[in-house]
Amino acid sequence: MDWRSVTFDWNRVRAFLVTAEEGSLSAAARALGLAQPTLGRQVDALEQELGVALFERVGRGLRLTPAGHELVAHARAMGDAAGRLSLAAAGQSEAIAGEVSISTSDAYAAMLLPPILQRLHAAEPRIRIEVIAANDPADLLRREADIAIRNFRPEEPDLIARKLREAGARLYGTPDYLDSLGPLREPADLGRASFIGIEGAGMLMARLNQFGLGLTEAHFPFRCASYPAMWALVKQGLGLGILDDRLGDADPAVRRALPEFVPVTFPVWLVAHRDIHRSRRLRVVFDFLAEALR
Repeated sequence: MDWRSVTFDWNRVRAFLVTAEEGSLSAAARALGLAQPTLGRQVDALEQELGVALFERVGRGLRLTPAGHELVAHARAMGDAAGRLSLAAAGQSEAIAGEVSISTSDAYAAMLLPPILQRLHAAEPRIRIEVIAANDPADLLRREADIAIRNFRPEEPDLIARKLREAGARLYGTPDYLDSLGPLREPADLGRASFIGIEGAGMLMARLNQFGLGLTEAHFPFRCASYPAMWALVKQGLGLGILDDRLGDADPAVRRALPEFVPVTFPVWLVAHRDIHRSRRLRVVFDFLAEALR
């Protein structure tokens, strides 16, 4: 590149770009925190450097000239690049401290994350974690969370995702409840059981009936929208519930209804906005979670 051909000042290009976007010198001056005469001089100086008129006055506002229209797209690209440079520099110098929000299901929030976050806090005590426990996925593009644990792969190009594992959801009950059902040798034998419905019985009932259980609404005397609440009902001996086997197998109060029966399999993905690469704090948490959840 011939650097001698670049004959303008970036600060003046920024003044031009913000004025074009705001529509007036006064609004642009407020946006940049400058005095209006100072901003006006910067725009005038850029016009002299480039040898073109960039604006024409319309009433009390400004309108881009044809030359201004042609150049504003280039100025916007420069502004975007300057913003990325600033973010990257901030990420390199940023201390590993501050807040990180993690969105996940209420089951993972209550039953899987606590010991992981305990280890994370011991390793990085200056990072503050906000756990967003919701069974509806957070919109990472709108920055409702920094990092999300999901059971589906995102399709948005501005998100990055790492598949951690393929999980299995199994049916569990208390030993006393399972014993009360008599011998359980095959999926059809589970038709003698009651089930705790989660977020409506229909989906779970349809999935289980694919294995010949023959379930009806009468098999679901309890339903709830919270996995921790469902699990509490299971541990009370009120019926069978379905849960990620990583969580269910770790609870000594229950056991698998049929050890080899896996009615649902699903992926576990760790997801974040692509801008995570510009933040050391977010990268540290993302990598820690990826290793701990693998």
